[in-house]
Amino acid sequence: MREINISKNEANQRLNKFLEKYLNKAPKSFIYKMIRKKNIKINDSKADGSEILTEGDILKLYLSEETIEKFMQEKTINEEAGAISIIFEDENILIVDKPLGVLSHPDTNTDRDTLIDRILSYLHKKGEFNIEKNSSFTPAICNRLDRNTGGLVVCGKNLATVQKLNEIIASGNMYKYYFAIVSGKLETKGKLEGYHIKDDNTNQVKITKQESQNGKKVYTEYTPVKYTDDFTMLNINLITGKSHQIRAHLQSIGHPILGDRKYGDSDVNKWAKERFAVNNQLLHAQKISFDEIDGILEYLQGESFYSEPTSIFKRVEKNIFKR
Repeated sequence: MREINISKNEANQRLNKFLEKYLNKAPKSFIYKMIRKKNIKINDSKADGSEILTEGDILKLYLSEETIEKFMQEKTINEEAGAISIIFEDENILIVDKPLGVLSHPDTNTDRDTLIDRILSYLHKKGEFNIEKNSSFTPAICNRLDRNTGGLVVCGKNLATVQKLNEIIASGNMYKYYFAIVSGKLETKGKLEGYHIKDDNTNQVKITKQESQNGKKVYTEYTPVKYTDDFTMLNINLITGKSHQIRAHLQSIGHPILGDRKYGDSDVNKWAKERFAVNNQLLHAQKISFDEIDGILEYLQGESFYSEPTSIFKRVEKNIFKR
């Protein structure tokens, strides 16, 4: 039998969700079977999995240590992960500046220097994340960026913060702004609407105006900052946050992002690579603002955080928009 004392960082989640993370290699069917057979109890009482855990609760797993270990995947810290550039940090959140070429999360088992690897390594070295003691919680990134998009990423350092950040994002009270340089001339601001459809086999997104069974409604606002007859620099407000949304949305109106190998214009990209050594989409997550917030992160209400565009972005901007 194993006894688990629920800590502050494990509280405020459903029992079944906690068990799925604690016994992270166990099938859900096994977990529910153990609950039904009363092999898992909370405070010496029968459980059904829907209970919300509170700090100080005692879970008892009436399972052999061999069975428990079999269903617990060992977590590791990559001590050799790269450094992070910190924009803001307190006891709850960490806002970092993600560099180009770094994945937010691993795509495969061989990805070993992702942004989350770097964050966990940093917190581990600070003594704020003990992987042995935090078997059911890991600090989490709450807004992902594509590998070749740089800029602001927000990470929750405890469960209550991760839950609150997800709530804030879902309610639209965290505003995410981007800079982009696109092909073509846009002189007036606009709001794009459409249905986002992703092909998981090709990792490609298309935006359509027609509603479809698999499509999710998305919204993107843009405001021209500078323009020539051939290019425009945009300030973009990402209202919804689907995969590749900005890139696919701008392509759908004939203004793809410069340097975007997946959604861009190959001839224009070739010119930009030869002229400015552009090897990635010129899209940068440059500002995050918090609106109406209550609870644990109330102190962030009205706050904004900024990231400077990359050197390659600035170089292209300076040369294209000379006046």
